[in-house]
Amino acid sequence: MAGTDFFIRPATGTGSADWIRIPNADIDVKITRRLTRTIIRGGEGDNLHDEGAESTIYTVRGILSVDDYKKILKMFRTGQPFIHDPFEERDVKVIFASLEYEGSTEKFVFELIEDVI
Repeated sequence: MAGTDFFIRPATGTGSADWIRIPNADIDVKITRRLTRTIIRGGEGDNLHDEGAESTIYTVRGILSVDDYKKILKMFRTGQPFIHDPFEERDVKVIFASLEYEGSTEKFVFELIEDVI
């Protein structure tokens, strides 16, 4: 989703003032199911079993000021932040899988993985 406001707050944040707004972010979501696959030797094919669990990965790109980058870097290093999922309109506890930041252009890429509570 291009040009969307992205919101993130530290795990310790409780009020609306704790959210950091990143305007015009590009947000991609990848949802996968946890499956078990059993291949039977000498048999025909295999058996798939849906374990019912989902894993969501959020990739967020955009422009971020150095001051906001420092706030986000603190979240990266100190705990599990929350984001607001703009597609499902819910708050999600996540962990940072990776964080990239270009100081000269202020471009960033975050990869966040949902921590199912």
